[in-house]
Amino acid sequence: MLSQVAQLTGLEPYVVQNWVRRGFVSPPVRKRYSRGQFCRIATINLLKDCLQLDKICRLLSYVNGDLDDESDDLISDAQLYSYIAALTPRLERDALPSRGELRDWCAEVLADYQEQAPGSRERVARVLEIVLIAWLSGVLKRRAGGMIAQLDEH
Repeated sequence: MLSQVAQLTGLEPYVVQNWVRRGFVSPPVRKRYSRGQFCRIATINLLKDCLQLDKICRLLSYVNGDLDDESDDLISDAQLYSYIAALTPRLERDALPSRGELRDWCAEVLADYQEQAPGSRERVARVLEIVLIAWLSGVLKRRAGGMIAQLDEH
């Protein structure tokens, strides 16, 4: 239900409804959101502070084609979100990973991925790498904001 999605994500219900209206998320069936729809909403929510919505949709379309048609998906939204959730804790460490390390992490997490079409593993890996870099930029932005706030304390 919309109220549950809003509660779990911290989003206002009108934001979720706007994303549905704009075609970023398929409409709920009988007012119920599926696991995949919830994972799409959670992924967009995760990235919305560091990427513009049109860029997030472009990223998701790169692996899932038409966002309101699941038949052309190279990866389900639930599986994509689970990969993101498995990778993001690695970025919370103090050291910034190299691009090679990010690629290795993505390859590692994709070990169980079954390609839907030739080249889909590479597409999904590229999206994961971009998601990680974008998410890391958000982490660094928050860290910098905290450091600026500390300047006033000294």
